[in-house]
Amino acid sequence: MDRRQQYREQTRQEVKRLALEQLAEHGVAGISVNAIGKRMGVTGPALYRYFVNRDALLTELISDGYHDLADTLQAAVTPPGAPAARLLAAATALRAWALAAPHRYLLLFGTPVPGYQAPEHTLAAANRAMTALLTAVGEDSRPPASDPLHGQVAEWGRRMGHGHLTSRQQHWGLTVWSRLHGLLSLEVAGQFELSGIDPELLFLAEVETLAAWWEPES
Repeated sequence: MDRRQQYREQTRQEVKRLALEQLAEHGVAGISVNAIGKRMGVTGPALYRYFVNRDALLTELISDGYHDLADTLQAAVTPPGAPAARLLAAATALRAWALAAPHRYLLLFGTPVPGYQAPEHTLAAANRAMTALLTAVGEDSRPPASDPLHGQVAEWGRRMGHGHLTSRQQHWGLTVWSRLHGLLSLEVAGQFELSGIDPELLFLAEVETLAAWWEPES
């Protein structure tokens, strides 16, 4: 990059860094381009040369978050192993990522931002994380189920580029994703603090249950 491009990229990264600080301190509602401009010693409108509006800034934060999570999950499941071991590795990495940056986790998986519509390319970024999880799935020699839910899951898999997997494999991956995020959302929100339940133990127990579901039938 030439000097102008370097400056532009440095400015963009600084804006995103400050936006993440705002997100951590005040939630999505606290992200303010004008406040970021003040911190940087420029006017808010000056930053619109780098992000056309607040939604564009949110989109980049969301896309960055999904790609970072996908990289984390892909690294966790890269070593070969049995599906149960790969699932445990992916689930452990997912929980660690969520607890290390709960504000980023909630931006991706928390309450939708009012009035914000994520562009289609963020769905591709989100699908990278799902793809990493699905790599934990082993071979499935059993015939696919034919109930309505499996049909819907199979259609979802085709749209997301997972058509090479059986509907049962796709259903397993989608169920894992849903259950683990359900527990993580409760933990990040502090719902277990007064229960006397260790959320890590509960999370690991759920991983064991999901792994057992995939075990070959005797």
